[in-house]
Amino acid sequence: MTANRSLTVVPTSPTLHLVAFRPQNEVTEGSGAAVARWGTSRTGGEIRRQRTASLTEWRIVLLTITTTAEPASDLGFLLHKHPGRLQTFGLSVGAAHVFYPEVGERRTTAALLLEVDPVGLVRGRQGPAGDGFALGQYVNDRPYAASSMLAVAIKEVFRTALTGRCASRQELADSALPLELHVPALPGRGGADLARRVFEPLGWQVAAVAAPLDPVRPGWGESRYLDVRLTGTVRLADALNHLYVLLPVLDDGKHYWVSTDEVDKLVRAGGDWLAGHPEKELITRRYLAHQRELTADALARLAEVDDAAPEELDNALEGARSEAEPDQPAPLSEQRRGAVLAAVRAAGARRVGDLGCGEGILVRDLLADHVIERVVATDVSARALRIAARRLRLDAMNGSARERLEIFQSSLTYRDDRLAGLDAAVLMEVIEHIDPPRLAALERVVFGHAAPSTVIVTTPNVEYNVRYEALPAGTPRHRDHRFEWTRAQFREWAGPVAERYGYRVRFLPVGGDDPEVGPPTQMAVFDTITGSAADAIAAGDSTAGDSTAGDSTAGRGVTA
Repeated sequence: MTANRSLTVVPTSPTLHLVAFRPQNEVTEGSGAAVARWGTSRTGGEIRRQRTASLTEWRIVLLTITTTAEPASDLGFLLHKHPGRLQTFGLSVGAAHVFYPEVGERRTTAALLLEVDPVGLVRGRQGPAGDGFALGQYVNDRPYAASSMLAVAIKEVFRTALTGRCASRQELADSALPLELHVPALPGRGGADLARRVFEPLGWQVAAVAAPLDPVRPGWGESRYLDVRLTGTVRLADALNHLYVLLPVLDDGKHYWVSTDEVDKLVRAGGDWLAGHPEKELITRRYLAHQRELTADALARLAEVDDAAPEELDNALEGARSEAEPDQPAPLSEQRRGAVLAAVRAAGARRVGDLGCGEGILVRDLLADHVIERVVATDVSARALRIAARRLRLDAMNGSARERLEIFQSSLTYRDDRLAGLDAAVLMEVIEHIDPPRLAALERVVFGHAAPSTVIVTTPNVEYNVRYEALPAGTPRHRDHRFEWTRAQFREWAGPVAERYGYRVRFLPVGGDDPEVGPPTQMAVFDTITGSAADAIAAGDSTAGDSTAGDSTAGRGVTA
């Protein structure tokens, strides 16, 4: 933002306001209009603000965020926006401005003002002949009312705050804070009742008032525009995600093309709360612009999240497994974790992901190894992650350990950029919970997109089930297992995966290796092929996949 500019606000109705930035000497006031100027000039590193009209109600701003958690000025740390600066961000729809109209130890307010360029939105737009001349594309409420454009601005401007990360105040970012969110001009197709139905289940108290079509002619009735004020004690990241999802839902429209990417965005932003929301179907349908296939896909993924109770995942709770190993010096669960940790250390990994972390038992062990610099923990079950947070005592975790840990919800059958950059990824007792037709998607996500240097996979050996006297013949070890493989089947899956994605794979037993039926758990360690071996595979020499294997499996990159 350049110096000597002012923010001028001229109300055109009780709900909509004209907003413009002009040089300070060009600001004009309409007759009877409430005009607010925020002249900016640098003096000793500070910004001097001049206020010429009351902004008590803040009806001039598209979004304000207020907290009374002392010291309230720490809101600037959480939003990663300095309270002493007026900041402007270029967006595809125009410009977003962030400033703090109120800063104090007891109360601080941050404002996000979106300056939409309606002509720019139409310029270059592809559509039917003559469509670009439709008056409605140039004259509409988009420059004045909250919509999907404001949701995009929230995502772009507060990107880090949305993830809940704050290196300098992480404990505060993880805490629920007293917040007040105010959206003075929100198009609400469904009225104030729908606003309450979508926000109240998330812990908000909702005050929503519909603006009249014309205050001079009350007989005309109410408009669809709502003045919405939300108050509650909520994590700031959750509050921003609520707005990001629900603003376009209430507007029931988006300014951009809705594709399959929107499903990923919805699950990522709403997975922790949307799966159990009473209006889940309505929210999903509206967010995805009423596209049936996308809505069905999203609801299926949310059902996975909601149905995956931690007690139903055998790697989620330490005592949830039905296996009791005969004549084992230690429980199989401990031997499994020990084998995984040994493989991680042998790989020299410093950035490790526990993909399908359950309640975080392995995460605890990874954090205890100080050679490991970064631990990423993910699970499809939001409830399992909450248990993991309690078990790991995130709220009391010291700063250095918390900085090393990133824990979030994610499905391994959908691409997630947050999984990139790992040295090693662990899928401990995970793949057997995936429907076989979806394993190909998991392979693409883990081996193709995330592509860590080492991938460690453990899964039950079904041949060993006969050693469990209490387990009826043909019954899987856990009711959520979609399959259990023999040793041969595991190799038949792992070999082609290694070949397709440029890995070498070796197999190790976990637990006592029974001479007749093998070990209770089987483990595959995939390592990326580098150098001349990788070049040879790319050139089509199948025998180069593994220089250490002497049998017919070498062409698949498999070692015993």
